[in-house]
Amino acid sequence: MVMEKTRSSRKDVPRAVLFDAYGTLFDVYSVGLLAEQLFPGQGQALGALWRDKQIEYTRLVTTSNDGAHYQPFWDLTRAGLRYACKRLKLSLTTEAEQRLMNQYRHLSAFPENKEVLQSLRDRKLATGILSNGDPDMLGIAVRSAGLDTLLDHVISVDSVRRYKTHPAAYALGEQATGLPAREILFVSSNSWDALAATWYGYQTLWVNRYQLPFEELGVQPTRIGNSLAEVLEFFPD
Repeated sequence: MVMEKTRSSRKDVPRAVLFDAYGTLFDVYSVGLLAEQLFPGQGQALGALWRDKQIEYTRLVTTSNDGAHYQPFWDLTRAGLRYACKRLKLSLTTEAEQRLMNQYRHLSAFPENKEVLQSLRDRKLATGILSNGDPDMLGIAVRSAGLDTLLDHVISVDSVRRYKTHPAAYALGEQATGLPAREILFVSSNSWDALAATWYGYQTLWVNRYQLPFEELGVQPTRIGNSLAEVLEFFPD
């Protein structure tokens, strides 16, 4: 992968940094470890299909009937798990479902999170999460990872009942920070999220943790990296 290394000019330096949560700060596939214990030989497949269905459901409820079928992210996550188990022909007991859903509340955080967030705080930058997660999910995940003192904003799309990539979801970042999108850096490890945020007007970093190609829709993020630490490349010394 070719790394984008050109530093931002001072006039383009962001004044705030917002992070996607699931996949970016929290490892959505870490739940696969428990899934493997419950369903030997199927943990990885379950984790991947569960995530794909969860995201598919966010798009379905956002685009159908102008969001009339909205459900909280927690409910869509449970629905995605149930579908994935049926698809893989796995017998999901009530106990197994509860254990997997509880694990999703406490996903593993990526190891560089605290150092990067602390560096941004040291630079006096506003920091926050802009996520599909509902407030309760995000609150538990942030506290569990020990990030609560390093974030100024924890923003859930639940307040507008529209999931990313709807513009109303991205507008929440401007509303929370009081800054225009062009002065905000949005960070996501989900390529579709980085693309839509770029379309919206944010400066963007795609954290390509799994060495994947970017979306083929004619637009690139501001920068591509393979670790959250690439955030710091936006800020000249």
